[in-house]
Amino acid sequence: MRHPPRSAYFLAVGAAVALIGTAIAPVVTASGAAPACTVEYSVTSQWDSGFQGAVQVTNNTAAVNSWSLVFDFAGGQKLTQGWNAKWSQSGTTVTAANENWNGPLASGASVSAGFIASWSGSNAVPTGFRLNGTACNVDAEEPSPSPTPSPSPSDPPATGEPPALSVSGNRLVDASGATRRMLGVNRSGGEFMCVQGYGIFDGPVDDAAIEAIADWKANTVRIPLNEECWLGLSNIKAEYGGADYISAIKDLVARVEAHGMTPVVELHWSYGQYTGNSAGCSDVHASCQKPMPDAQYTPSFWTSVASTFKDDAAVVFDLFNEPYPDRATSTATQAWQCWRDGGTCPGIGYETAGMQDLVDAVRSTGARNLILAGGIAYSNDLSQWLTYRPADPAGNLAAAYHVYNFNTCANESCWNSQLAPVAAQVPLVAGEIGENTCAHSFVDQVMDWFDARGLSYLGWTWNTWDCSSGPSLISDYSGTPTSYGAGLRDHLLTLDTTG
Repeated sequence: MRHPPRSAYFLAVGAAVALIGTAIAPVVTASGAAPACTVEYSVTSQWDSGFQGAVQVTNNTAAVNSWSLVFDFAGGQKLTQGWNAKWSQSGTTVTAANENWNGPLASGASVSAGFIASWSGSNAVPTGFRLNGTACNVDAEEPSPSPTPSPSPSDPPATGEPPALSVSGNRLVDASGATRRMLGVNRSGGEFMCVQGYGIFDGPVDDAAIEAIADWKANTVRIPLNEECWLGLSNIKAEYGGADYISAIKDLVARVEAHGMTPVVELHWSYGQYTGNSAGCSDVHASCQKPMPDAQYTPSFWTSVASTFKDDAAVVFDLFNEPYPDRATSTATQAWQCWRDGGTCPGIGYETAGMQDLVDAVRSTGARNLILAGGIAYSNDLSQWLTYRPADPAGNLAAAYHVYNFNTCANESCWNSQLAPVAAQVPLVAGEIGENTCAHSFVDQVMDWFDARGLSYLGWTWNTWDCSSGPSLISDYSGTPTSYGAGLRDHLLTLDTTG
């Protein structure tokens, strides 16, 4: 995706629903002893017939391997869906049990989960929270704790680790062979802030900010990178490049993984002067999108990135954001040959690196991580992807596709004729989906088509920009959606994003 002018990065838009005050369940202690567990219950947004709520549970006793929170709605509320826990309701009693990935709860540790429910008349705060049978928010000496339930032997281990994805035919699978989909968001910033001299990220990327992404039930976060910043070239401020930049990216990847999500690292901005058709800038430096990666730095960039993450099979490599050699060359054949083989490409004034060069750079390090390769026309054209796909000795290569409402291939007819044949042979990941209307009718169509075929997609972008020029999913980093972002959020909340 091309970026809006920098002045637009700091424009926020109104949320789809009004954010209201937080209602906290009171903590009562009789003798000053710490409660065995505490629960903070909050209503984060509310509308005429429904509301979004959240619970933060803190375990103040011995560590447990699994948890189950029980409470009673006091105002006739009805649960409709939830995330970060297995939610259910019987009568007025609501149960939130851990997912497979967030079961362990150490002493002093907290876990958060959210839900959507309907209400009428009143929306009273629930009381009587119990964690694994133990009363919360009351004096530790009062309750008679029930034994902590043990996980069923048939259940998979409860860990927060994301899956190590690999290609099996036209599916993405985890280490057990179970089919997986990548469903989530892009987190822009690492591609432009450093080269512009403002920092490394656009907005917070601390644990709370990443947890807000997970609260949408996203299971994947795509992280755009800048090759000059990663390599620490001389035009980059020292504090934003080289070792400092790499350390910041590694920290972000670790936080994404700590929330059970797949990190996708991708090369977004690269070196090379291009002033031809559809040029994003005339600068030789990596300060805008270029039609192809450059032979001078990009293979070195991927050798370094792959060496950094080759021992972490959960990290996915997206080779180059949006190739567009077709805007420079005279024919589609020339464009696709340039895309795969690189070298001296018609209309491009610098020596390019093809997708085969980049696959080879990654695999030369011993890395066997999943690789994504987007097509031409800003990754919107996959018409000859199968013909020109690079050879991968690890057999772990998938096709990447980007689609916005203003693209050429942006309707079911094109998807059926162009994408379906690719998806029949290799996994297909829509690394960017979006629209510039501040609405979500188009991305709704995209998600429906991809859902029907069990394919993956990631929304652009988790940044607080103007949704009509970004487009932006959120109006604040706690995860309040724009009217456009509400479409992706509400859709993800209805899906099983673990498989």
